[in-house]
Amino acid sequence: MENINACIEFANENKMCCYLATCDNDQPRVRAIQLWFADKTGFYIQTESIKELYKQIKANPKVEVCFYAPGPMIGKMLRVAGKIEFVEDKRLKEKVIVDRPFLKNMGLTPESPDLIIFRIPHGEAHFWTMETNFNPKEIIRF
Repeated sequence: MENINACIEFANENKMCCYLATCDNDQPRVRAIQLWFADKTGFYIQTESIKELYKQIKANPKVEVCFYAPGPMIGKMLRVAGKIEFVEDKRLKEKVIVDRPFLKNMGLTPESPDLIIFRIPHGEAHFWTMETNFNPKEIIRF
């Protein structure tokens, strides 16, 4: 049986193969994103306030993220669903600028109101593989 630690490890190993689903009124929207990091406090993502993503999560904070690792028999996926929280932590904003230098190149600073960090602190997750395709989902609540 997988647990939240397995989810955190899988998400951090597959940051680049990550897809975020939001809702725009009644229309689903999915985009490829890069997870910043995951730990026991949540799954962290950074964006900018000018993006449609930000407007969508402000209007409806319920999201789902899918992480994918290619492999035999299609590979393995982790789906994480929950309600986001915006994070207003200066230390984290300083860290994201260091971790993602392109943000500084875009003119963002830890004080920039356009720099948005959000996380999924609680929710449900489950893994999927072709081998487990017809099994009942093993939901991991966090």
